[in-house]
Amino acid sequence: MNRSPKTYRVKSFGCQMNVYDGERMAELLDAQGLTATDGDDADLVVLNTCHIREKAAEKVYSDIGRLRRDDGSRPLVAVAGCVAQAEGAEIHRRTKDVDIVVGPQAYHRLPELVADAAQGRRVADTDMPADSKFDALPKRARQVRPSAFLTVQEGCDKFCTYCVVPYTRGAEVSRPWAAIVDEAKALVDAGAREITLLGQNVNAWSDGGRGLHDLIEELAKLPALARIRYTTSHPNDMADGLIAAHRDIDKLMPFLHLPVQSGSDRILKAMNRSHTSESYLRILDKVRAARPDIAISGDYIVGFPGETDEDFEATLEIVRRIGHSMAFSFKYSPRPGTPAATMPDQIAPEVMDERLQRLQALIVEQQLAFNRRTVGARTSVLLERPGRHPGQLIGKSPWLQSIVVDEGAVGDLLDVDIVAAGPNSLTGVLTRKQAA
Repeated sequence: MNRSPKTYRVKSFGCQMNVYDGERMAELLDAQGLTATDGDDADLVVLNTCHIREKAAEKVYSDIGRLRRDDGSRPLVAVAGCVAQAEGAEIHRRTKDVDIVVGPQAYHRLPELVADAAQGRRVADTDMPADSKFDALPKRARQVRPSAFLTVQEGCDKFCTYCVVPYTRGAEVSRPWAAIVDEAKALVDAGAREITLLGQNVNAWSDGGRGLHDLIEELAKLPALARIRYTTSHPNDMADGLIAAHRDIDKLMPFLHLPVQSGSDRILKAMNRSHTSESYLRILDKVRAARPDIAISGDYIVGFPGETDEDFEATLEIVRRIGHSMAFSFKYSPRPGTPAATMPDQIAPEVMDERLQRLQALIVEQQLAFNRRTVGARTSVLLERPGRHPGQLIGKSPWLQSIVVDEGAVGDLLDVDIVAAGPNSLTGVLTRKQAA
């Protein structure tokens, strides 16, 4: 029986790299003549999954079950992303409602897999080929949002003891310089005013002796590109050249997401983070010396195996010393196959809950304080999407704060005066010279 799809829907979970991968899978399907739809009647649904958090696989099976329609029919279902890589053929063994399993390094083969599945074959591809999948992807052509993602590096060689990324995304690989520049030009031609360079360890990117700072300098030459960002970085790869780029390249936004994960050196060692709290703070000192107004974001894990009250207090202390514009905090989740999952002294859930609440309260306090310091200031905003109310638009400041305005159009880059601030957003009004 031929079930060749005519419409599709890609649903992406997790990090920005998954968003990017979802966009590229959509482009692959567009090139095959399929039509995108947001409705429940799509002939093909791609679940582009994330495996970072606990019970990620179980949530995928729940999502698969919800794709069944009232009449008992279902679309062709593809499970992509990191859960697909980690679970592999086990997905087919657990449910008959999945036709395609494809990992993050093999999704360039999605059209072939869909064609096979349409003929009634259940297929899986979780290979990590040596050849770059990017060479097989179509050229960027579709209209893009004002702020676009561009993957420049994939994989990780750091092997933090809690993390599945080296197993689901593979070793660190940098895309070639020319391919990145070409894709950036295509994104700008398609409407992007801002590009965020992505990688599991994006600041490990290199090509022929050139580092991420050289790439940023090259992209800054694109006249229609107004802003450049990058994420996520590892402290060990925060090179002097990249720090200097924050001082020297106006288009590089004053924002740095640099995870530390814990303030306890004992826990950092158990995590295999390869830095200490003090070495991390020295990096931030250098960054702030180069760009005094830079906003610092980070990631924190509470309840890592063996974390004592003293270790957690050290995390609160480093948060106080840093002073974040925003940060993300999570309870430790044991991931199957990682060293930390079998470590002794796993922390009780109620202890993790209490610690997470205390940490998040401190982070929210810092975020609100950072936002309030901008009230009365004049800054730029790149308008990205409509707001909740008619005529309202939402964009981002240089420091990645959400700004709500009542004038302009999506894609505009405008100067605004900040008139109010909450923990999650700012209110801006157009400057008088523009309003006039």
